[in-house]
Amino acid sequence: MTAVPSKPVFGLWTLVALVVGNAVGAGIYTTSGFALTDLGSREWVLLAWVVAGLIALCGAVSYSMLVRGITESGGEYLYLSRSIHPIAGYVAGWISLLAGFPGAIAFAATAFESYTVASIPFLEQLPNDVLAVIVTLLAGLVHIVRVRSGARAHEWIVGFMLLVLVVLIAWSGWQLVSVPRLADTTTLTTFSLFAFANSLVWISLSYSGFNAAAYVAGEVDDAKRIVPLGMIYGTFATLLLCVLVNAIMLYAAPASELVGRPDIALVAARSLSGDIGVWVIQLVIAVSLLTSITAMVLAGPRVYAKMAEDGALPRLFKAKEGEPPRASIMLQVATALVLILIADLRDLLSYLGLTLSLCLALAVTSLFVRHFRLGERPVSKLYPIAPITFVVCTVGFAGLSAMHAPLQFVAAIPTILAGVVAYYLTRRQPN
Repeated sequence: MTAVPSKPVFGLWTLVALVVGNAVGAGIYTTSGFALTDLGSREWVLLAWVVAGLIALCGAVSYSMLVRGITESGGEYLYLSRSIHPIAGYVAGWISLLAGFPGAIAFAATAFESYTVASIPFLEQLPNDVLAVIVTLLAGLVHIVRVRSGARAHEWIVGFMLLVLVVLIAWSGWQLVSVPRLADTTTLTTFSLFAFANSLVWISLSYSGFNAAAYVAGEVDDAKRIVPLGMIYGTFATLLLCVLVNAIMLYAAPASELVGRPDIALVAARSLSGDIGVWVIQLVIAVSLLTSITAMVLAGPRVYAKMAEDGALPRLFKAKEGEPPRASIMLQVATALVLILIADLRDLLSYLGLTLSLCLALAVTSLFVRHFRLGERPVSKLYPIAPITFVVCTVGFAGLSAMHAPLQFVAAIPTILAGVVAYYLTRRQPN
């Protein structure tokens, strides 16, 4: 019995929607305010978005090579287990379970609550985190019923989000061009390479969904062709959306009003069109965050189901043939709920960025391991340029960020060590 349905259920649009929905979440609307604090100018912030997007494209191309070599679901866990060592895959899965998917879901759900409460005043009477908990539970219920129904619901939500975003970008761009504004050349701080690297780590969260389609590769017909297309198309669309949305936000108001603001999107909307603009952008952000949550609830449990199939997690978390991995979905939702109740927003963002960057880089490195150890050279004109670019940039910027904010690196070490210990305590022989 396999951990995924034997009949493929995901097509190209589903995969593109999975990538875009996973990526276009909280970070695109909140990160630039923090980055502006460290980088000091809007131009540097936009450059960081472009650089992070190009690195993500290299990552998407690299993951396409991985999928062509191993067309199963499981993501980093699968690639590292098969190419390097089972313990490497287990630690990657452990990070996904404790920090990656649940942490990102918690961040998106918390941001969803903030924007929803701001747009609907009477919801302020609810206790903190109630809405975040509700939306996380609903996302779990959508995907726990049937694979197809969950995927279709996600597609419709992403389609609506993209339509609204395109209209909003066009209208906001016209507003910026047609309405004269005072020049603002304020420089808030001196540029620092360390700060740039640290901002890239935060911003990389908004592109980390570039590999989302790889997690469900075993449920895709003609996966060697369709999954790479889904990742590349989805990542390129995400790059365009991120740059355009953040350009509008950064130039809609004076830099001094945006610096350090987690609600930078609302400040920009108010500057462009007053209270009506604020209400509209709150709706857009809420829908975007919802797509992010549903995408991660769809993708993440496939990792745990694959781990259970291999004996790295209890059999309880395997999926029955033709059904969603229900126990794994419940595990992920429960972990996300715990993080919602205990995690600090910015600390979580920084910690996730560093650990996920290193995990993705190691997965791409497995391409070289398979090439030189097994003689399996990826058939691609972009090999080894794309993988080398992704690994060098990701590890280099993560290292600079660790020097700039060492506590983030220190916080990642216990997570990795705990994964090693858990591997030896929980492993069993697969069926």
